[in-house]
Amino acid sequence: MRTLWMALCALARLWPGTLAGCADAGRCCPGRDPACFAHGWRQDRVYGTCFCDQACRLTGDCCFDYARACPARPCIVGEWSPWSGCADQCRPTARVRRRAVRQEPRNGGEPCPALEERAGCLEYATHQGQDCGHAFVPAFITTSAFNKQRTRQAASPQWSTDTEDAGYCMEFKTESLTHHCATENRPLTRWMQYLREGYTVCVDCQPPAMNSASLRCSGDGLDSDGNQTLHWQAIGNPRCQGTWKKVRRVEQCSCPAVHSFIFI
Repeated sequence: MRTLWMALCALARLWPGTLAGCADAGRCCPGRDPACFAHGWRQDRVYGTCFCDQACRLTGDCCFDYARACPARPCIVGEWSPWSGCADQCRPTARVRRRAVRQEPRNGGEPCPALEERAGCLEYATHQGQDCGHAFVPAFITTSAFNKQRTRQAASPQWSTDTEDAGYCMEFKTESLTHHCATENRPLTRWMQYLREGYTVCVDCQPPAMNSASLRCSGDGLDSDGNQTLHWQAIGNPRCQGTWKKVRRVEQCSCPAVHSFIFI
C-alpha cells in the first residue's frame, strides 16, 4: 500500500490533473469551510472529496497536496512605536505603544501577538511646567542613621552651597503597615520593627534625595490636605510597607531616633 501511495504521489507530480487537489481547485480557506473542497486523493489515502480549509488538519480529510498548496504563514508584525506620553498629568494614568500587522496569519500559521501594550505612568509637571503629582508617589524611607553615611551634597553640579541647607522635615501619622515590618531582624533592617500604627514619625528630606529643580522629595505628601492617605515603603524589604497621613512640614525633625527616617 505504501508503494502504491508513493507511486500516486509521483504520478501527481508528472500529471497534476490526475489526482486533482487544492492546487488544481485553487482553494485555500481559513477556519472551517465545508464549501472549500476538491476531488482527489486525501492525505489519509482515501479517494473522493477532500478539503482545503484550515480545519482539515484536525479532521484528517485534507487533500493530499494541502501542505504544499496552502503552506502555513505566520503573522508578521512591525516594530513597536515609541511610548506615548501619559494620558493625563498629575495623577496615575497609562501610556501606550502599538505595532502594526505586516502579514496576516494564513492556513494555521502562528497567530499575531499583542499589538498594544500599556504601562503605568505619572507626569510630575503640568503642560505649563508646574510641579505636581507627588501625592501619588510612594515614599521610600530608611533609618535616619543612614543619613550619617551618605553625602548631603549630590554629585551633580546643579547643587549649590545654598541648596545643601534647603532640606525640610515631614511629620506623618502612621495609619497601617504590613506584618513584614515587625519580623525584620537583620542588622541593617532592624529599624523597621519600630514602625507602629498610630505613631507620629519624622522623615527628613535632604540632598541627594531632594530633586534639584523642585527642591522636593518624591512621596513627601506636601500637597496633601492631611486627610489623604499616602503610601510608604521601607528600603531593604519591599514587603514592609503601609500608609500614613501628613501632619505638617517643619524645618527640623524632632522625633525620637527610632521614629526618625529619611527619604531615599
